[in-house]
Amino acid sequence: MNNFSLSKGGRARYCLIFLVFFLSFPSLFANPLERHSPSFFQQHQVQGTITDGSSPLPGVTISIKDKPQTSVISDYTGQFSIFASPHDTLVFSFMGFKTTSVPIQGRNNLNIELQYDATALQEVRINAGYYSVKESERTGSIARITAKDIESQPVTNVLATMQGRMAGVNVTQTTGVPGGGFEIKIRGQNSIRPEANNPLYIIDGVPYASDPIGYEQTSTIFPTFTTSPLNSINPDAIESIEVLKDADATAIYGSRGANGVVLITTKKGKEGKTKFSFSASSGAAKVTRLVKLMNTAEYLQMRRQAFANDGKTTYPESAYDINGTWDQNRQTNWQKKLIGSTAAISDLQGSISGGSSSTQFLFSGNYHSESSVFPGDFRYRKGGGQLNLNHQSADNKFRLVFSAGYNAQENDQPANDFTTDSRTLAPNAPALYDAEGNLNWENGTWENPLRMLAAKYLSNTKDLLANATVSYEILPSLILRSSFGYTDLQHAESRINPSTIYNPSYGYTSAVSNLVLNNTTRNSWIIEPQISWEKEIGRGKLGLLLGGSFQQQNTSRLFQSATGFSSNSLIYDLASATYQQVLLSDETLYRYQAFFGRANYNWNDKYILNLTARRDGSSRFGSGNQFANFGALGAAWLFYHEEFLKKSSWLSFGKLRASYGTTGSDQIGDYQYFNTYNSSGVGYDNTIGLQPSGLFNPYFGWEVNKKLEAALELGFLSDRIFLTAAWYQNRSSNQLVGIPLPGTTGFTQIQANLAATVQNRGLEFTLRTVNITSADFNWTSTFNISASRNKLLAFPNLIGSTYQNKYRIGEPLNIQLRYHYTGLDPQTGLYEFADPNNDGKISSPDDRQTVVNLNPDYFGGLQNQFRYKHWRLDFLLQFVKQRNLALDNGLPGYMSNQPRRVINNWQEAQDPGPYQIYSAGYNPQAVLAQSRYGMSDGVIVDASYIRLKTLAITYDVPLNIKTVQCAVMLQGQNLLTFTPYKDGDPEFTNAGYLPALRIITAGVQLTF
Repeated sequence: MNNFSLSKGGRARYCLIFLVFFLSFPSLFANPLERHSPSFFQQHQVQGTITDGSSPLPGVTISIKDKPQTSVISDYTGQFSIFASPHDTLVFSFMGFKTTSVPIQGRNNLNIELQYDATALQEVRINAGYYSVKESERTGSIARITAKDIESQPVTNVLATMQGRMAGVNVTQTTGVPGGGFEIKIRGQNSIRPEANNPLYIIDGVPYASDPIGYEQTSTIFPTFTTSPLNSINPDAIESIEVLKDADATAIYGSRGANGVVLITTKKGKEGKTKFSFSASSGAAKVTRLVKLMNTAEYLQMRRQAFANDGKTTYPESAYDINGTWDQNRQTNWQKKLIGSTAAISDLQGSISGGSSSTQFLFSGNYHSESSVFPGDFRYRKGGGQLNLNHQSADNKFRLVFSAGYNAQENDQPANDFTTDSRTLAPNAPALYDAEGNLNWENGTWENPLRMLAAKYLSNTKDLLANATVSYEILPSLILRSSFGYTDLQHAESRINPSTIYNPSYGYTSAVSNLVLNNTTRNSWIIEPQISWEKEIGRGKLGLLLGGSFQQQNTSRLFQSATGFSSNSLIYDLASATYQQVLLSDETLYRYQAFFGRANYNWNDKYILNLTARRDGSSRFGSGNQFANFGALGAAWLFYHEEFLKKSSWLSFGKLRASYGTTGSDQIGDYQYFNTYNSSGVGYDNTIGLQPSGLFNPYFGWEVNKKLEAALELGFLSDRIFLTAAWYQNRSSNQLVGIPLPGTTGFTQIQANLAATVQNRGLEFTLRTVNITSADFNWTSTFNISASRNKLLAFPNLIGSTYQNKYRIGEPLNIQLRYHYTGLDPQTGLYEFADPNNDGKISSPDDRQTVVNLNPDYFGGLQNQFRYKHWRLDFLLQFVKQRNLALDNGLPGYMSNQPRRVINNWQEAQDPGPYQIYSAGYNPQAVLAQSRYGMSDGVIVDASYIRLKTLAITYDVPLNIKTVQCAVMLQGQNLLTFTPYKDGDPEFTNAGYLPALRIITAGVQLTF
């Protein structure tokens, strides 16, 4: 586990090692502002330490009053040094703290304690994409988390850092398998097609394609069968994440902003001495919640009762569990055997940063290793490096920002998710291994689940992202800027199914062994020239921005399979296969261009008007429909600046804002409007033929999303209490879907626009409070809650279409049409259901008309941050109000284990129980009733939960070495879950697949 001693002596030895390294490079830490001060000989050196009362404050700006050009920055220990005359006054300024002026009065040493200023937080500039804006002056809806929130979480996927922390942003994990992904919905589902609801990801100004890169025949990351490229992003390299939600914030991205925009900004170097930082952690992970299943006695009682109910007095030969073939006293907890292992996790992070006032740099590297909770030796590894370089000329007119990141992933997983087996195997099933340590086939009476360990899934992903932004101030406040971005992703994965996964008694040889390969590459470049201008006009300020965007993306895929090998040792050699087949071979080119603009006017810091517009062009539409216009208008009234409120002692901030605009979507795939052909793979007269794969339709165009929002922001008592309340309504129309066609046409569908309208309407609340602030103790809280309602407003000719049994007008898109369960028949002990059409029989789909809404009613989180002297505590409680499906293992009485709650079944009319009579399958009425029950609302249960999502405890080790900081950390993820849901993890709608893991890690961080 952890290789670092956490004992007192261990900490000292560990820190001293790095101290020696530190002392061997003294020249690296010399302050250039000290060495080259023009008044070095006339002025004396003033030095000191800056704290917040208990902890040092790095990054504080120290300047000389009336001489702002002379300034320095405090280092990571809070120390500073500046040359000044004895009669000067020093000015200390730092975001979030009150600016303090201190006369020198001939002193050489100063110890300064800065006071928190909550109101200053409104002056924080946040990333809005093509521009930045003060928190107090933004007219759009932007949620934000920073590195402090991210670093407290032991996660590998960037989306995991956002769970429960942002109003209107619903993030759910799709699998607990390493390398799996997350599903994100920003203010609901806009498109009828589930795959068309992804937001736009921007990393340091470069669009990052989030489309899955896996293939269902190779990937074993169930249930999505795809690998998320977002795993390539190192969360520890991120400085901040902003999520743009409303029209005002997203319309500048035009068609790309329909589902929201996620802006990821990586860490940058800061002016000052060269700083080294290193952290190491290790920990463990286990499945959060296991299902309570029957033990052997309970299971065998169920089986015997099932046969008795069916009138069977002798057990069939295949009933190995109760006919004496298998040990009647054997007891195995298959969940602990198959998904109950402890995964080992280790992380290494390192960085070096610093620079002068003109050039700053940061270089960081990371490595992550994680084993599996499945049996066997499987491991997920990823590592990479990031480089950031900032430079500005002496006159501050020229600026260069360069960032590059390279990450590699290697994933080795079994080709089977053992979760279903762990919940259905009979508890008295045979041992996994025989006395010789070989797989036990128990004379052919069962399929040993560990046979799938030989069927491996391997994947390798290499991801490069680079961006350079160059700007020049050609005239005062007139800045010419251009950014250049490049991404390159290489993904290769394989899955083997060797003959050894079968019972040796079958006699299968390597002639039936199978290999499936997927090779996917995706690269893109983007150029975005811009020009911006700001000018104060009277009591107002005008800002203008014009720009363009030109992007090209190439994607190539090659899926192959091979069967029949002379030896399993050659199974990865495609050329050694007897039969080879190309399953898919394609290459697509996507081109996109846009022109955008923004005009912002701020009058007297009271009234703000923001206008954005964009004209988009996409290669995914035919001639005449390739271009579309989008835009938005946002307005804000900072009413706390009004005369009647200026003297208010309780209201420190007040803003009313609103926005309306349109965004769009071209997430339809490439070449969908063409007549397209694929290779048939079948030869005729020594020629491989072509077969049609798509129909020509140049007339479909952009989806359109109209967004409306109104919000109120209030700050009380110097913003110690800050509340944001927002109402929004999004309507998405002109849906891009596949219109079903009759089978006689030879095609299943044709891509077109459907005149369907989807609405998302909701409320969002965020409350931030500074509860206690003192020299030794601080306590802040952040609470957010969101309630969203999705509704299908219109769908022409829904009745009679192939969608008639999937959607309902006036209901959400994420619904299921089910039978209505009315209870048990007390006489027969069978489930009963409503007959809506009153035809005297229960049939599908006529009687499956009960609408079940699986969207959450509301969700949110409560974060608390405490600091007491050298201790810090940060925890997040995530909560969701929702429904989910109960675990359905089939008919109780089959040769399949059941949840323990099924013990309470029907016995007789006087003892009905909530579950129907057992049957071994010989009672057709019971079999049919159980099948209908699984498709009814009877299996829909309350799956609401409150979860201790994250917990981080940090202790800053007090060292006598001022230039070295050492912190010890304990972090946890998914630690506790409080829920009425009885069948595992309530977050997951896919009960048969591995849920999220509970993670606990311990580590140490050194900075010097």
